[in-house]
Amino acid sequence: MWEALDDFYWTYQSLIHGIGVNGILALSVYVVLAVGQLSLGQAAFMGVGAYTGALLSVKFGAPFAVSMVAAALVPAVLALIVGGPTLRLTGVYLAIATIGLGEITRIVFLNWDYAGGALGLSNIPERGGVPAIYGTLAVLLVGLTLVARSRVGRAMEAMREDEAAAGVMGVNLPRYRLVALVVSSAMAGVAGCLSAHVSSFIGPNEYGFEAAVTILSYALLGGIGSPLAPVLGSTILTLLPEVLRPLADFRLMVNGLIIVLAVLFMPRGILPWRIARTG
Repeated sequence: MWEALDDFYWTYQSLIHGIGVNGILALSVYVVLAVGQLSLGQAAFMGVGAYTGALLSVKFGAPFAVSMVAAALVPAVLALIVGGPTLRLTGVYLAIATIGLGEITRIVFLNWDYAGGALGLSNIPERGGVPAIYGTLAVLLVGLTLVARSRVGRAMEAMREDEAAAGVMGVNLPRYRLVALVVSSAMAGVAGCLSAHVSSFIGPNEYGFEAAVTILSYALLGGIGSPLAPVLGSTILTLLPEVLRPLADFRLMVNGLIIVLAVLFMPRGILPWRIARTG
């Protein structure tokens, strides 16, 4: 049996890693959406974390734990710097601003020769793996579930449902927005570092607009009724291309069609709102 499990792991290693990393990314975008903000900057923060962790490992031989901490701190500081001006925007305007941030970040990586430039950064030592990825996912999932059921979680829900009413009730809107952005960026950075150390290669085009939309779609599909919902959405979207592989050239079209239908007919996500809140 153990031999069969070992064969399964080595066959689907990339998929297993992807499900865990994407689950962390789904939680990162959930934190921003939970306070009623629409951000497309998660891919940029993931990229900053990936390059920070990878450069520390490749260029300086830093321990994996140090790379992980730095991969969380650097995107968090970046979010703290850009959060002030960008969080004055709302809705589609905030989304456009974060798209711009993502594109600036991608261009910096593309032209940064020290980090490999357009060729990317290779020979990243393989570290972490399944224990680090799924351990991080479990800790974040439990932590955010506890927060969602606390006074802070109720304040976040009030902001999401009616921001003006939440402000009247005494919720400090700017502080909650900024904290949500900083926490979500740190989570995305950790996901980037974990991904870099299992793939052994990163490139600037991995963290562009397409990646940002994909990360957002995890929450759109799963919903934001609870932290578990976007993780469920990310798992489905990660597995779909593999499940649809027999369809060859049609699989991307079918994949997109499934997402569109899910968003149209289940606008609150595939995990029903009441179940998500009580689950």
